[in-house]
Amino acid sequence: MTALLTTDLLDANEALIQSEQLRVLAPMFQRYGGKAAFAGKIVTLKIFEDNSLVRTLLAEPGAGKVLVVDGGGSLRCALLGDQLAELAVKNGWEGVIVYGCIRDSAAINGLPLGVRALNTHPLKTVKKNIGERDIPVTFGGVTLKPGEWLCADEDGVIVSTTPLV
Repeated sequence: MTALLTTDLLDANEALIQSEQLRVLAPMFQRYGGKAAFAGKIVTLKIFEDNSLVRTLLAEPGAGKVLVVDGGGSLRCALLGDQLAELAVKNGWEGVIVYGCIRDSAAINGLPLGVRALNTHPLKTVKKNIGERDIPVTFGGVTLKPGEWLCADEDGVIVSTTPLV
């Protein structure tokens, strides 16, 4: 899927903004990965300081999809590293949004993957296989639901109930 400019999408869809079918996440994310802009259908994951399920999801086919990870905003460990980012690329994921931290940022920056995260942290997670998949998650002032559409670029991240063209 080709990512469109968030500013143009917002300008062209003002009625969707008023009806809250098109929402803008708070500008809280740092940009990582080799893809500055990306878009796709949302797949959600809610975890806390355990990235076991991130690996499970990124091992699945991801063409046209963006993984949204609600890590509770934790700044105590990283939920995505270079190995998982490489797995995402191998399986065709468009991007990953992490409400938490990543690590191996220099390596991730060299991969053709869009990544947004709060920050970096060198510590890996514990592995307990605990978390929830395909549920609504809320952060950045927006609730993101599985099956909705996300578009991210240098100006921000927007979410829509329908594909934007």
